Amino acid sequence: MNKLKKYTKMNKILALMSLLFVVFFTSCEDVVTLDLETGETRLVVDAEIIWKKGTSGNEQTIKISKTASYYSGSTPKVSGAQVRVENTSGDVFTFNETEPGVYVCTNFVPVIDMDYKLFIEAEGKSFTAVEKLTSVTSITKVEQAVVPDFGGKDIIELTFYYTDPADQVNFYLTDYKSDFLIYPEYEITNDEFYNGNEISTRYSHEDDIKTGSVVKITHRGVSKNFFNYMKLILEASSANPFLVPPGNIRGNIVNTTDASNFALGYFRLCEADAVDYVVK
Repeated sequence: MNKLKKYTKMNKILALMSLLFVVFFTSCEDVVTLDLETGETRLVVDAEIIWKKGTSGNEQTIKISKTASYYSGSTPKVSGAQVRVENTSGDVFTFNETEPGVYVCTNFVPVIDMDYKLFIEAEGKSFTAVEKLTSVTSITKVEQAVVPDFGGKDIIELTFYYTDPADQVNFYLTDYKSDFLIYPEYEITNDEFYNGNEISTRYSHEDDIKTGSVVKITHRGVSKNFFNYMKLILEASSANPFLVPPGNIRGNIVNTTDASNFALGYFRLCEADAVDYVVK
């Protein structure tokens, strides 16, 4: 019976992809609205505790919302939740709602390698997650160069450097933000082949990076589990649209009231180094 359900679901996906393929080649101007199935509504938790070097890390934010249909013009915010984080020393950090769906703590104390546990009470359900605060080494320098892209056109490329610790296995997540980007761009790295060495990471964006552009680079240390989670997220976001898409990618947030009704998102704690680079 399970096998039949699996194949039925796959056939529905393939049928949808076939319809999109036909629409693409039969009309370039008509707007087509597909009758898409709406999945079960789930809680979405954006819970990143990020401790930037040179700051106290005392102010942290957690956002809670719900999934919506594909054609919905807004994201439902979850208000009235009870949100707190506890560490292994017994310290409790309360996150108070400052606007719909946004919960802020102003006295958080980040400690490298300490375990923290997230507790959320929302809409009659209880959620928890556990994660360790992971360290990161500082960005030592940023360089820029002019290089040819795949089409042979010269573009500006940025490279930042950091020295990986030799006595541990490390995983990293970097995001890039700038005025020419609608959303941040993310990249993951590990030290499997570079343990204890200087690591360089390159970034370019066709011909959008110009003299005077400010590129904000935020480089995090992350856990192995969160690295694997982000790897799935990034693979899914850049997947071939004619392949069967993956199912919901589960994070570490557990519904203790009803395990099958899990929340989407990942509770993570990262030390980070940030650089605002002005392109020359």
